[in-house]
Amino acid sequence: MTGAQRIKIRHLVPSIVTVFAICAGLTSVRMSLEGRLEASLYFILLAVFLDAADGKLARFLDSASPFGAELDSLADFFNFGIAPGILLFNTLYIGTEHANLGWLATLVLAVCCALRLARFNLSIQRPDVTLKKDGFFVGVPAPALACLALMPVFLHLNGWGDTDLPVARTIYIIGVGLLAVSTIPTYSIKHASIKRAHLPFAVVGAVVLVVSLVSYPWPTLIVANIMYLGSLPVSYLASK
Repeated sequence: MTGAQRIKIRHLVPSIVTVFAICAGLTSVRMSLEGRLEASLYFILLAVFLDAADGKLARFLDSASPFGAELDSLADFFNFGIAPGILLFNTLYIGTEHANLGWLATLVLAVCCALRLARFNLSIQRPDVTLKKDGFFVGVPAPALACLALMPVFLHLNGWGDTDLPVARTIYIIGVGLLAVSTIPTYSIKHASIKRAHLPFAVVGAVVLVVSLVSYPWPTLIVANIMYLGSLPVSYLASK
């Protein structure tokens, strides 16, 4: 590449958004280390939003590139594999007799996220390896993995998870990590469709969801996680 060659600004926009997502994940880690639990969760949710935005921008601006894909994969590993694990460990395990269990759950979560993203990178290069099929993802995608793994923290914030069940909690987190590297078909929202007659109901539902997230974020996310987990058997049968 010669010095005279130029890069269009629109080609940089998705990567800049991805960098902002990395900054959100890093800030989430700082907030969790400082004991600011809700702020840490908000920054992870911001990273989820930015992760969705950078892909949309890349397609809209026709600026997808191998560099952007690799950067996005690295951001996803940190934001959805490492940051949630640190938050879980600092909130529920550190300073207790079950710290080793918590660290095990943190390690498994991070490793499963890395393995899924490695498989995703391979699917870009090889047509015989795919993580999408007929409107379904193969396994739980990384943003959903983070939200599912943080369920114990959502319960803790609502006072529903104060009962000390460290072994059950650890098994749940490890199970969620395994869902990410599984071959279970999961619904893909980006490929979902509805009948035109149902459009008003979808709009009203979206408004209710946004208002609920703003007013009651943690109960709403608990319900969303339960519905997502409940959809897994349905998506498996539908894919057949």
